[in-house]
Amino acid sequence: MFRQQNKLTPRFGLPPETRRTVLMVLWAVLICFVVVGSLSPAASWVMVAVGRLHINDKLQHFCAYLVLSALPIIGFRDRRRGLMAGLSMFVLGILLEGGQHFSPGRAVELGDVLANGAGVSCGALLGLPIRAAIALL
Repeated sequence: MFRQQNKLTPRFGLPPETRRTVLMVLWAVLICFVVVGSLSPAASWVMVAVGRLHINDKLQHFCAYLVLSALPIIGFRDRRRGLMAGLSMFVLGILLEGGQHFSPGRAVELGDVLANGAGVSCGALLGLPIRAAIALL
């Protein structure tokens, strides 16, 4: 009736290395999206499309950096390196926020930096138990 899963059977239908690769590719793609979104001029089609979502700017920052910090923590083979990569997303957020000074129609906002930091912190706090739970499955 119920087939027991042995240790050689891949979880979620994918081998562990493939899962890690998928997470790392997703992380890289999301970093590219955040960089483009952060440095695009205010009048660009990207920012116009984001503005049509009618989602609070700080909530967008929080959610983006939550995911950007959680993915490496979950996906890296070495837990410490994953945590460092996840926490480094705060530095990325600061640099991109500073880069907005040079983008037409954009302004540097302390609130955005704080939302990025809160997202990175929550992503790290959520990523660690998710990593442990996936390892147990």
